[in-house]
Amino acid sequence: MAKAKKEIKPTEPEETNFLSRFSPSRQQKITIGILLVLISIAFGLSFISYFVNGNKDQSELGNFTSRNPDIQNWLGKFGAFVSDFFIYKGFGVASFLFVRLLFLTGAYLVLDLAVGKLKKTWFWDIFVIIILSILFGFFGNYLPELGGVIGYEMNLFSQDYIGKSGTLLALIFGIVIYFIFKIKVSPDKIKGFFEKTKNDIKEELKPINNTSSTYNLEEFATDEAAELPVKKFEFQSDEEDLGEITLKPVSQFEINKESLKPTISNASELILETTIKEEILIDNNYKQNENEFVIEKVEEEDIVEENLASRLVADFGEFDPTLDLSNFKFPGIDLLKDYSSGGITINQEELEENKNKIVETLRNYKIEIAQIKATVGPSVTLYEIVPEAGIRISKIKSLEDDIALSLSALGIRIIAPIPGKGTIGIEVPNKNPSMVSMKSVIGSAKFQEAEMELPIALGKTISNETFVVDLAKMPHLLMAGATGQGKSVGLNAVLTSLLYKKHPAEVKFVLVDPKKVELTLFNKIERHYLAKLPDTDEAIITDNAKVVATLNSLCVEMDNRYSLLKDAMVRNIKEYNEKFKQRKLNPEAGHRFLPYIVLVVDEFADLIMTAGKEVELPIARLAQLARAIGIHLIIATQRPSVNVITGMIKANFPARIAFRVTSKIDSRTILDSGGADQLIGRGDMLFSNGNDLVRVQCAFVDTPEVEKITEFIGSQKAYATAYLLPEFVGEDSGIQLDMDISERDTLFRDAAEVIVTAQQGSASLIQRKLKLGYNRAGRLIDQLEAAGIVGPFEGSKARGVNIPDLVALEQFFNNEKNNN
Repeated sequence: MAKAKKEIKPTEPEETNFLSRFSPSRQQKITIGILLVLISIAFGLSFISYFVNGNKDQSELGNFTSRNPDIQNWLGKFGAFVSDFFIYKGFGVASFLFVRLLFLTGAYLVLDLAVGKLKKTWFWDIFVIIILSILFGFFGNYLPELGGVIGYEMNLFSQDYIGKSGTLLALIFGIVIYFIFKIKVSPDKIKGFFEKTKNDIKEELKPINNTSSTYNLEEFATDEAAELPVKKFEFQSDEEDLGEITLKPVSQFEINKESLKPTISNASELILETTIKEEILIDNNYKQNENEFVIEKVEEEDIVEENLASRLVADFGEFDPTLDLSNFKFPGIDLLKDYSSGGITINQEELEENKNKIVETLRNYKIEIAQIKATVGPSVTLYEIVPEAGIRISKIKSLEDDIALSLSALGIRIIAPIPGKGTIGIEVPNKNPSMVSMKSVIGSAKFQEAEMELPIALGKTISNETFVVDLAKMPHLLMAGATGQGKSVGLNAVLTSLLYKKHPAEVKFVLVDPKKVELTLFNKIERHYLAKLPDTDEAIITDNAKVVATLNSLCVEMDNRYSLLKDAMVRNIKEYNEKFKQRKLNPEAGHRFLPYIVLVVDEFADLIMTAGKEVELPIARLAQLARAIGIHLIIATQRPSVNVITGMIKANFPARIAFRVTSKIDSRTILDSGGADQLIGRGDMLFSNGNDLVRVQCAFVDTPEVEKITEFIGSQKAYATAYLLPEFVGEDSGIQLDMDISERDTLFRDAAEVIVTAQQGSASLIQRKLKLGYNRAGRLIDQLEAAGIVGPFEGSKARGVNIPDLVALEQFFNNEKNNN
């Protein structure tokens, strides 16, 4: 009996699985599929019989209600009506393709195949039906059944606008589209087909016409030394002769015929090929293996994979990360204020006066100038001079203070020479500088048409061109300058640029503001653009104690993203997001769309003073590794000295912005070169990305403008919460301590007595006194902390003991026992 039960058990799940295949939805599919197949057969029979008895049946269609009409159609009145509707009144002969479409759809439903794959078939068949019906519409006056009424009317409609010739050309173009995109016909395939046909004809004619020469070449093939004269003779003849002669010796070697076909291209290829093939004639087996390898199966597989990928995109489409906020509207340029007064005003007198003073000052030191040119910018004018031959550049550079004295101007800067030009540049501040508004920069074509991942419009250069850079390629930005020279305005310009260009799904900001007043306006866009830790109330970090947790959380996010990139087998965030959009990554495996994260720190020096090494370590990690996974840092500080920004951090900030500083030492600290001490302030800055310095007038964006932008964005539909960063579990405070008394260690009471007696909470003390291992002593310390006997971890300091003596400890245990 036991054996019988064991034999019955395996059959039960098989029966269940067999019956589960015919679920109600499956039954419906099979029923509908069989119905469609039968309808397609009925349509086919009615269409065929229409061309046999169609004219007779048409006269009887008016008497459709009669039960005894003289209908000759194989499907009776129904067949006569359907065939008349589709063929005569519809699309004519092309209607037979409807039979094919119905049959294929029904077959797919019966066989439980993916019906979505038929989308392209339906599209191209309907496309052909329309083309054929219009084409046959030309014969509508003689054979109306060919194109039908629809085809005839569409043909006439087309002729009214583009004439017969235009209609015919349009139809030919439609046929060409069908052959190229559906049948995949290309000029190379047509050329290869004709070449193959030509070679096949030649092979059939050669054994008949050239038997004697074949015999002679066979003798040469047995002796390798005799082959060389034959090859020289073949090289001197033309391509046709070469083709015939090369194929003659192989006519009796069946294995080599196919491999020799491609060699009839030109003389140089033929010589190389014949040399190899004459040697291979010795070993027929090796030649056969080469023939098998020549079949390019890999290309066919690639084509199939590309078609499947295109079908997948056609069926489902690319993933759109902006769908959650599909109605999001970017802020308009009208929210920004135009501070400029109609562009740069060129003061001809001022330019002439400055030019004369520069020439006169240099002439006093016996420096002649061959040519001088002026380029007027918003706040600075660049004078480019070409000195006479034999003048040392260092001599001109040493006259910087003398030129500044003669011009009575502050902030003279000499560029000797200008990179990429054979000139020396002298930058002179304008007496009436023009303000560069953020509106003019954002509205410029250079910014609007910028194809960058994270475009930032910083301002305008000396040549009055909008200066746009890509934060994703920097990859981190260091901003420095004295107090009141424009650092905070520069940060606002960076953030405003990204708000005008990137959707909330594409970029997130982590804002650190020790001043507590500069970045608070961005609180209104918290649920759109900001990122924060899960348990924090405010997204903008103003407490230096929370900065450490946020930076470490970004490091965890960085590690998680690198794991996703590793699983996706890509190198950077751009490739990963493209792959995710194309639905090549499974969200169930943890994959998700990764937005860029921009960390902005307004006063980095203040963080270093309060947190020190705890801030330096995560910043260094992010600066070194985070660029590939879309985390970019923007750090602003007054003076990036060695104790504020270490050499390791500074090396990973090639992109730097220097506003005006007070000394040359500070300029070299920021830019590794001078120049920042010669700026005139009020947004005048130097930008360096590891190469040359570019002088830029930073765009001015005022607080009311930022407020309008944030209010406009904040008033729109937002995400449920801000972008949540992963929770950081520290070594000291992240341990979940066990409060259950029943799970305490057996030596818990002894460890408590040791700690209270010594008034020192340390795991090493428990190890020594109780002769325990480090792991068990560590667990005892955690349990003592959970019980409240010792205090929390305080770094290098010993833990505090909350119970003063053993009497108090005994009372503690008694109270604990009574409570439980």
